[in-house]
Amino acid sequence: MNGSGEGPGGTARPRRSDARRNKETLLDAAAAAFVASSVEAPVRDIAARAGVGVGTIYRHFPTRADLIIAVYRHQVESLAEAGPALLESSASAHGALGRWIDLFVDFLVTKHGLAAVLKSDNAGFDTLHSHFLDRLVPVCTELLEAAAAAGEIRSDLDAYELMRGVGNLCIGAENDPRYDARRLVEFLIQGLRAEHTDDRPGR
Repeated sequence: MNGSGEGPGGTARPRRSDARRNKETLLDAAAAAFVASSVEAPVRDIAARAGVGVGTIYRHFPTRADLIIAVYRHQVESLAEAGPALLESSASAHGALGRWIDLFVDFLVTKHGLAAVLKSDNAGFDTLHSHFLDRLVPVCTELLEAAAAAGEIRSDLDAYELMRGVGNLCIGAENDPRYDARRLVEFLIQGLRAEHTDDRPGR
């Protein structure tokens, strides 16, 4: 086994790592294509972005639904990992929250069209939605709590409520060139700052 290079100390693990990186590159390319052209982006365009042949994509993802589901899960995992990383690298927790929400908006764009593709498989979509909530609500909660603990935002904010609000702001944005959802989301995040808490009438 070891002599073949496939056992402990051999090449199996590096090959698996290479395969994982190649798959991630493909999923990143698909996500970018979805942002540019919706989930109906031609497979040849995705292959060109990834620098692979069309056959490679079909070998990994036999159907478009398989590819979209994989992109969805990949984006969720990337978002989940980005939260703690942004808290470590950003100058402030509020800044980390803003950057994470910006990534979340990108995710919502790539998710556009998923429900239509999976309309014949409601159970599959429900599973993805549960995965989305299980992975991302705790991350958003961590960001909100860090910003609140630093005195940068008000402390009575709920992660699910915020994410749902951002999602609502993004609805239909792709069909109206005069509507800049990202700009409104930026206003929303700025409005979370603690100094705005007592700006309401009568306070």
